[in-house]
Amino acid sequence: MKIELVTTLKRQATKILAELHESKEPVLITEHGQPSAYLVDVNDYELMQIRMRLLEGIARGETAILENRTYSQSEATEKMGKWLK
Repeated sequence: MKIELVTTLKRQATKILAELHESKEPVLITEHGQPSAYLVDVNDYELMQIRMRLLEGIARGETAILENRTYSQSEATEKMGKWLK
C-alpha cells in the first residue's frame, strides 16, 4: 500500500490520482505522522460497498437462524401466498 503525506496530496493530487487509477492500490494519507484517510479508486469503493451490504445480509440471516426466527419452505409459501399467485 502506498503512503502519502497530506501535504504531498495537496501539491500532487493529479499525479497521485493518476497513479491510483493505474495501480488500483489504495493510498494511505497521513497527517502529522498519523493515518488520516484512505484514497481508493471509485469503482473499487463501490464494489466494496456492494460486498459489505451482501455480508451484512448474510450476518442478519445467520443471526435469524441462531435466534430461531426462520420459516420452513411450506410456512414461507403459506405466508407469501397472496404475493405468489
